[in-house]
Amino acid sequence: MADRGDGRRAPAAGAALQLLPSVDRVMNEPASGALVARYGRAATLEAVRSVLADLRAALRGGHAVAPSDAGAVLRLAGTRLAAEMRPSQRRVFNLTGTVLHTNLGRALLPREAIEAALSVMGDAANLEYDLDTGSRGERDAHVRGWLTRLTGAESATVVNNNAAAVHLVLNTLAPGREVLVSRGELVEIGGAFRVPDIMARAGARLVEVGTTNRTHPRDYSDRIGAETALVMKVHTSNYAIQGFTASVDEHDLAAIAHKRDIPFVVDLGSGTLVDLARWGLPHEPMPQQALLAGADLVTFSGDKLLGGPQCGIVVGRADLVARLDKNPMKRALRLDKIRLAALEAVLRLYADPDRLAEKLPTLRLLTRPAAAIQALGESILPRLCAALGGRADVELAPCRSQIGSGALPVDLLPSHALVLKPRAGGARVPGDAVERLAAAFRRLPVPVIGRIGDGALHFDLRCLEDVDGFLGQLDALAD
Repeated sequence: MADRGDGRRAPAAGAALQLLPSVDRVMNEPASGALVARYGRAATLEAVRSVLADLRAALRGGHAVAPSDAGAVLRLAGTRLAAEMRPSQRRVFNLTGTVLHTNLGRALLPREAIEAALSVMGDAANLEYDLDTGSRGERDAHVRGWLTRLTGAESATVVNNNAAAVHLVLNTLAPGREVLVSRGELVEIGGAFRVPDIMARAGARLVEVGTTNRTHPRDYSDRIGAETALVMKVHTSNYAIQGFTASVDEHDLAAIAHKRDIPFVVDLGSGTLVDLARWGLPHEPMPQQALLAGADLVTFSGDKLLGGPQCGIVVGRADLVARLDKNPMKRALRLDKIRLAALEAVLRLYADPDRLAEKLPTLRLLTRPAAAIQALGESILPRLCAALGGRADVELAPCRSQIGSGALPVDLLPSHALVLKPRAGGARVPGDAVERLAAAFRRLPVPVIGRIGDGALHFDLRCLEDVDGFLGQLDALAD
């Protein structure tokens, strides 16, 4: 027996401990060479020692029967190494129904952007070097020309996300001074990150004007004073107020600000460089429209509707952009060569709007016809049912996808989902059965992420393009 109850090790445990192979014996196994070649001798040795230490502890506690041959210990070490060395950030199937899912990486980059990023990743590149003059260059020059061409702005600069863009604008143009914003535009974005908090951290003093549902031109005019540095309009991209509402449009706000020689800034949050209505999608404000209305600076994201890498973009007056670039904070917020290369490649795609939906994954997924998604579901349904082996009932049902990442929050896209309802047995409640089913899909080689609701696991198929990859791993559900 393992424990005699007097705190001393039982003879059976002592004998088993004696049978455990030594570290040297395990490392001398022929198969150890493959682990050393893959993971290195130091990591393999550490894993073997760790496995043996765990086996000894288990035996002393009477909780396990340890393998006595070195090969078995080596296999346990190999399993441990594989788990430790597996990348923590992995590819997944996004079947949540949210196209631009913040937790799943937002926009998928087009092939052109991936190739552009790869081209500069492993070699030196002219990030800040002017090949024509042989002198030092400026990194934003790689994208500034495209941004001004596509938006009509005088100049542009880029930072690592849109919150950083807003922070840079406020910290440059309004430190210690007032910024006027409608009370109905004080949004909170993901992760409880709020516009008032950004202003405070940037050193600006927020002045709320109007009310939550109604703000008028006089609310701005009456509040502008000697301490006012900016008038700012924040696009409420992640919610909508309906009913008895009023707001001041950009043209009128620009006139109010410029009458007092104060810059007018528009934060679009998401923003897009094309009119989405062209593809039957709801209209989303564009930076070029804000500039035409009189905005001096416009900020927006690169990794949402624009479909590029994570970044924040500022376009507008050249003199104001020059001030942003001189702020020491710009260096802390700047982009590296990889994201700049990817962003430039994405912007080039916008020069050919006729093929944009074909080449830009974000737009391709948003415009995917519901009928095509339904046909895909009908073809997948039998294979999925067979792989589940009676663990759940599956049906194809209409659903609504959402754009995500705060873009067009009240607009949903017709889609279809595979709805999996577990056949829960025993004392387990159905909710627990759904969680266990979702966990089984997350354990697949390429984890499948769905949405749980109404006692079922929903797989919205709008974002499923690698059908063979999805189907090819379903057999692993039986493991």
